[in-house]
This record gives sequence, C-alpha cells and structure tokens, in this order.
Amino acid sequence: MKYQQLARDIIQHVGGKENVNSVVHCITRLRFKLKDESKANTEALNKMDGVVTVRKSGGQYQVVIGNHVADVYKAVVAEGGFEAKAEVDQDEEKGNLLNRFIDMISGIFTPILAVLVASGVLKGFNALFVAVGLLNEQGGTYQILNAIGDGLFYFLPVILGYTAMKKFGGTPFLGMVIAMALVYPDLEGIPASGEPLYTLFAGTMYESPVYIEFLGIPVILMTYSMSVIPIIIATFFAAKLETTFAKFVPDVLKMFLVPLLTMLIIIPLTFIIIGPIATWASQLLGAASVGIYDLSPIIAGIFIGGLWLVFVMFGLHWGLVPIAINNFATIGHDPILALIFAHSFALAGALTAVIIRSRNQKTKALAPPAIVSSIFGVTEPGMYGVALPLKWPFIFTAVSSAVGGAILGMFGTLGYNMAGLGVFQIPSFIHPEEGLNQSFVAAIISMLVAAVLSFVLTYFFGGIRKQKAGAEASEKPSNTEPANDSEPEVKSEVITSPLTGEVRKLEEIDDTAFASGALGKGIAIEPIDGKLVSPVSGTISALFPTKHAIGITSDNGAEILIHVGLDTVQLEGKYFETSLQQGERVEKGQELLTFDIDGIQEAGFEITTPVVVTNHEQYQLKIIEQSSVTAESTVIELTSK
Repeated sequence: MKYQQLARDIIQHVGGKENVNSVVHCITRLRFKLKDESKANTEALNKMDGVVTVRKSGGQYQVVIGNHVADVYKAVVAEGGFEAKAEVDQDEEKGNLLNRFIDMISGIFTPILAVLVASGVLKGFNALFVAVGLLNEQGGTYQILNAIGDGLFYFLPVILGYTAMKKFGGTPFLGMVIAMALVYPDLEGIPASGEPLYTLFAGTMYESPVYIEFLGIPVILMTYSMSVIPIIIATFFAAKLETTFAKFVPDVLKMFLVPLLTMLIIIPLTFIIIGPIATWASQLLGAASVGIYDLSPIIAGIFIGGLWLVFVMFGLHWGLVPIAINNFATIGHDPILALIFAHSFALAGALTAVIIRSRNQKTKALAPPAIVSSIFGVTEPGMYGVALPLKWPFIFTAVSSAVGGAILGMFGTLGYNMAGLGVFQIPSFIHPEEGLNQSFVAAIISMLVAAVLSFVLTYFFGGIRKQKAGAEASEKPSNTEPANDSEPEVKSEVITSPLTGEVRKLEEIDDTAFASGALGKGIAIEPIDGKLVSPVSGTISALFPTKHAIGITSDNGAEILIHVGLDTVQLEGKYFETSLQQGERVEKGQELLTFDIDGIQEAGFEITTPVVVTNHEQYQLKIIEQSSVTAESTVIELTSK
C-alpha cells in the first residue's frame, strides 16, 4: 500500500492504536478522537513528510494531510484495524460544551460530506444547464440528473439517522428505520388528501391542523423529508433508550426485542412531540439566521467572509454548516455559505503572488498544487502549508475575503442549494426563477476582487523575499514583518560546527523527520558544552519562541537549521537562553544561545542536535567525515550547482 509507512508513523505518533478511540476524515484531515492527547507527539507529526500540520479543536486531534487524505485514511484504518467502531472511553464526554457540540456535529456530518457536496454540485450544474438553455425542466435528462442530485437531500434524514445514531452510540440501522418512518410517503401525503379533524394552537404562529391520532393522542404531521434537526434529536433519545433496554432485556430476546421496544416508543414519540417541536425549532433557527443577516448583510459578509478560514482552523465552521443545511430545507436558500464564497479565490491570489515573489524552492513546490486545490474549494494545503507559515499572505487572504463577503452581502447574494466550495459553488447562486440575475453577477465580481486584492497586497507587502520557508513548516516564527528585501544569491559555502561534541550520522538519530532527510541534509552532534555558536556569517531568519531551534541564512544564501535536542519544543524555552532577535546579523563563531545540558537530560529529553541545510537541493553537499568536532571545525562544504 502506497501510504503504509506514513500510516504506521501517524499511528505511532498519536500514541499507538490503543490510544485511538476513533478516526474519520474530511476533505483534507484525519480526525482522531484520542483517549489521552498528551501521549501524541505533535512535534514529530508536524515534522513528518506527508503531514501538513496538526490542529487540536473540538475535542479532536486533527492531522492535516491534504487532497490525498482519503488514501492515507484507508492505510491508517488498515494498519490500525479501526474498521470496527472504537470503544468509547469514559473521558470522551469531557470537555467544554462548545467542544462537545462541535465534535457531535462534525461526527454526524463528516462521513457524508463528500456525497453531500457532490450532490449539491450536480444540482447546481443542472440549474446552470437550464439557465443557459441546454436542458428544460420537463425533459427526461433534467429529471434524472435532478433525481441523482436531489435524492440525498430528500432522504437526508435517513442518512443522518445512520450517522447520528452511530455517533450517539446506538445501532445505526435502527436510526435509519426511525428516519424511514418519518419520511414514509403514505403519512406525508395525508394532509393533501382530506380535511383536518381539528386544529391545535389556532390563532398562533404554531397553528397546526390535526389529520390523524395515535391512541387518541393528536399527531401533528410535518414534512420531514430534507429535514435535519428532528432526526438528530430523535436518534439521541433512541440511543439512550436502546442502551437502557439492553441492560434489562434477557440475552435470548435481546436481538429483536431491544430494537422493537425502541421503535415502538421513539417513533410515535417523535411524531407526537419531538418532530413538531424540532421542526418549529428548525424554522425559528432559519428565520433567526436570516434575521441577523438582514440587520446588515454587509457587516455579516465582512465578519463571516473574513473569519471563515479562522473558523476552519479551530473547527468552528461545523457550527455554521448544519445551520446552512437547515436553511435550505426550511426556507429554500441560505445566506451563510454564500458569504464565504470569495475566500478560496483570495487564497489562490495570495499563493500566486508567493510563487512570483519567492525564490525558495520548497515554497515554489508547495504553492502551485495548493492554488489548484483552493480554486476547487480545498484551502487547507495552501493555508497550512504556505499562507500561515508566512503570516502576511494569510492575513491578506482574510482581508480580501472580508471585502468579497461585503460585496456578496451588499448585493444580497444567496445560495439555493448545498454545493461545494470554490468554482463548484458558482452554480448554487443561480436563482430558481430569475436565473443569472444581479446577485449571481455580484458573486463573480466578489471572486475576482478578492483574488486580485489578495494578490496585490501579498505581492507588494507580503514580505515574501525576506521570509524563509526552509525551516520546519510547523515551527515558523511569528514575529516577521512585511518587507521587500532581496534574497542573497546562492554561492558556495563552508559550514563550521556550532557545537563541541561527538558527531553522529543524521539518519541514525531518533527523529523520523530529521533522519529521513525531509527537513534537510547534514549531521547531528552530541554536545558536551552548552554553548551554540553561528556556523556561518549571515542573518537569523528564524528564532522560535521556545529558543530550542534557530534558522540562519548565510551571506552566500545557504539556509541552515539547528535544532537543539529532540522534542525539546515541549520544554517551552526552559533551559535555553539567548539575547538575539530574529532578523539580527551574526558573524561566524558568534554565540547564538546557551542551554543547560544536564537540565534538559534530567527532564527526559535527548540532547542530540541536528544541523541541516534546508535548501540543500541548490548545492552539491559534502559532509566532512569525523567522529568529534570542536566549535568552528569545518563540518559541511557546499558547492553551488
């Protein structure tokens, strides 16, 4: 299997398969529920080739992979044996209310996200074909394509019955049966076939005609097809009920009697109480979201559009996605996801400027595929791999997205079906009756404005020439400022040892990222003196807040990373001292920092120090063979290609 080794390494660094409660994936991320997050080695994962970054959000440990996450997920599942539902640890329910809510929502919707988006995209393109005259709504081609695109949305409660019941710890197929009863055609068709027996809550906003009764109790029939909230609430109670029955029903009868009792209680209860209340709540939620939008569509656009990528970073977008889906079901359109349309194009504009301005080969390799991903609505590779490490491109992307959101709000652009993001979202703006109207044109304008504005801001003020991407993406310094300085041309360089100690081969050290050469080529040193000096004359291009690692760009263009100890980022700066700042000039042999060898080792960390050239691909690199070195001994010779 192509990703077998990567899968093994990921499982190892999340604490082993015994530390994994469950793992799912979305478009770009592996989403782990770990029993103990402290057992996960975040630093090692961040350094791994094949891992973009690691995020902790909503009670999930998220390993960002990129567009091929589905393949990596299959390898992880195969390696860890995670096909079966993982046993839920008692600590899983802990955490603040927001984290638990986000975890619940993402657990319910993530498994169906791919088919949900695919169906929405197909519906959007079908609407586009009608708008431009390629199809008509009475034709068979349109009808079949519409059935393919609309089928999932019509029977969405059935799909959610499975995922929600599984999330709540019940039997998934039981959740599906509950949903099937709710959308049963004969029941949904009753209101159209006769007069009501009587009316409840007459004269109020909850006025409800009653057509049937259950054991003499009035049943308020609602339309549950395409609904979201009723089935989620119903399965929550069904899972609790199923668990309770399982404790008391004899084992010989449990197989059929537990689901029978659960269905006989929860389905009528849903029709009589849960369904109507949940439906009214859904309608109120939809009306409330539109009401907030109507207060100031422009401010809503600036807020949601500008902060969308931040929401994604922390998993908070899962709180908005179900509201949007509910809006489509209850009011037929949604303003929320429409306001975020420009963000992926803003990121693409920023990444384009990075490619043009940067001379760093690693950045140039990462950015082009990230641009393509962004255009198609997948922003994580560009956001985590390029924009966030460079800081200013990310900031300018957010600013440009806010401007795009303001334009969308100003013209009242709405989405009319659940579609993908990026270019796949465009057809969702076609009005069902008016076709390509003014708000559709506004969406195109917002896309172009956001992309151009982000490009211009990043190109002129992004500081791309000054910032270096040669250091680990997970440990980029945060105190850079925009600048337009030129990078030095690459010339031959002699690198001296920054430490006194024993020399080790890089591939022998206990750190996969360094040993594999993914972070650069060089050597490792076991220091006997806690004094680190500069191996070249140049500029400090990266000085991490924890002081355990430093990046230097020599006057001749060599980019050198020195990482004192292994996993010492966890010390959070303890035992390290320096008075230098990023951007300062240093001379060869000048003291860079001091560190307490005994203190680091007593804290349980290895003192092995990798010294690597991160832009080694621009050189012919020669390592001077020797068993020990003193500070300022020649260790590496670089000859420019």
